[in-house]
Amino acid sequence: MCEGERVSLGGLGQRVVRVLPDVAAIDKEFDYLVPVGAEVHVGDVVRIQLQGRRVGAWVVALDVEPEPGVALKPLAKISGRGPAAELIELAGWAAERWVGRRASFLRTAAPPGVVRSLRRPASRTAEPAALSAPGGLIERALAGDRAVVRLGPGADRYPLLRHAARAASATDGQVLVLCPSIDEAAVLGGRLRSDGLATAIVASDGPGAAATGEWTSAASGRATVVVGARAAAWAPAPALARVVVLDEHDEVYQQEQAPTWHARDVAVERARRARVPCALVSPCPSLEALAWGDLVADDRPGERAAWPRVDVVDQRELDPALGPLFSPRLVDLLRSDASVVCVLNRTGRARLLACTSCSTLARCAVCDAAVHQVEAADGGEGFGCARCGTERPLVCLECGGHRFKNLRLGVSRAREELEALAGRPVAELTGATPDDDLDSRAARVVVGTEAALHRTRWADAVAFLDFDQELLALRYRAAEEAMALLVRAGRLVQRAAARRGAEGADRRGVVLVQTRTPNHPVLVAAHHADPGRLVTSELPMRQALGLPPATAMAAVSGAAAPEFMGAFGEPEGIRVQGPVDDAWRVIAPDHATLTAALQAVPRPPGRLRIAVDPLRL
Repeated sequence: MCEGERVSLGGLGQRVVRVLPDVAAIDKEFDYLVPVGAEVHVGDVVRIQLQGRRVGAWVVALDVEPEPGVALKPLAKISGRGPAAELIELAGWAAERWVGRRASFLRTAAPPGVVRSLRRPASRTAEPAALSAPGGLIERALAGDRAVVRLGPGADRYPLLRHAARAASATDGQVLVLCPSIDEAAVLGGRLRSDGLATAIVASDGPGAAATGEWTSAASGRATVVVGARAAAWAPAPALARVVVLDEHDEVYQQEQAPTWHARDVAVERARRARVPCALVSPCPSLEALAWGDLVADDRPGERAAWPRVDVVDQRELDPALGPLFSPRLVDLLRSDASVVCVLNRTGRARLLACTSCSTLARCAVCDAAVHQVEAADGGEGFGCARCGTERPLVCLECGGHRFKNLRLGVSRAREELEALAGRPVAELTGATPDDDLDSRAARVVVGTEAALHRTRWADAVAFLDFDQELLALRYRAAEEAMALLVRAGRLVQRAAARRGAEGADRRGVVLVQTRTPNHPVLVAAHHADPGRLVTSELPMRQALGLPPATAMAAVSGAAAPEFMGAFGEPEGIRVQGPVDDAWRVIAPDHATLTAALQAVPRPPGRLRIAVDPLRL
């Protein structure tokens, strides 16, 4: 374009920037004029006039050459600073990797409030502590660029982080640390600050000014450590020197809504682009992590000491008079003075019942699904169907009987029976239990779903009442998910053991597992405190079946899925399975092939969900 045309469009010497609107349905860039005298940077948050309305946007390029003959509008407002240029580029990579819109990633990377300017700090004073590694595991963990650090559930991860932070501080660098939850990030950040390390605890959903201040501290480079939960994978760190992901195996790192991005993979890619070391820390590293990096583990005595005692009870040998879930070992625990958390991943009173007269399973009269016991509207008890929502009286459809036997207890009924066995009150704790429920926090015995493992700080013992439900789940990652539950339980009892140790006691906590498959690789690995045993059995099975990480997978569902999959066809080298429960599986040899094929198909109107790397499948 000649200079005369530019004068007629925007005025002599006026700058032109390219922006990406913050609109879910639009993934297209537009050119706008910068007001005369205004300062603008890549990543800045602005307001623009688009199709008759005023919307937010991000600046993605400066001083661009606009298309000839297009009359450009000026930016309506320059709100403040936003994601750095490297995060803008990272969002483009993530949009391709998880078949999504860049705007969804940039919203996560944007500050929680308005940031007018960023002041770069002077060179930070190096920490006075010696920077040489203390040797052993920490030295090996920080020596490599791609370290998968295996630490037992009871191991303290803080020394590794403190040493990495002090080394970064000495070179004016920053360490980005990801935790499974913001609560854990706050505790870790508090410890780092107590050690004199400047730390920013970033939380995209935090309270206004405070959260914006933490973001600004990270973006300006004042913070040596930037720590947060999943969204922290997109936190600012202009002087990034190292990335650390704690409990990388935890499912919470994956976004549930599409695009289903995984914070671990974003952190790994971010470290690669910045050419800095990355460490993935976990008691049971995922197969994806082991395929990416080099395993660093403690010696056998050291790792074994960081695991609790795992007692496996064979349910096939239980006394029927005690019921299906209550072994003598469990009864002994309940009647001791120990604090016990009992885990049963089934809510309600009874999830599977049979008529005592004819042994027919209780089913729904409408859709024939198995029904469970619920509280009726009149205060009595009835049957409820989880599939269609129908409720009916406690009557056998086959013989008209009114008495039923429990084949699969729910949490509520288990609580009643545990109280009878323990001879003391038992609290119920599930995801629906209010945070201010004091009964569940004060009780010595708690029974609940796996939420009890997340909402309890410590326990002398954790008992899984029916672990086969986890081991035999119809999900390709069932074994890894079951191991993660044992790790979470191990962390609770190890915390209790540490508390008792401080009081001078020498008792150890225990994880009790009731199962009918006592030789399952998950239980063998946990019993021997050796997660590597699970890997040796799980990885060949995944490879033989063509499951991740040996392949790349996506699940396609939604009202528009049939039309989308009809247009998708059967590209060469890609397998399509389904539909099963109105969802299709798309399996490819790698992510590049998978995402290229998915992005090549135009999206039809209507709801369409494309979940790349689905965890619960």
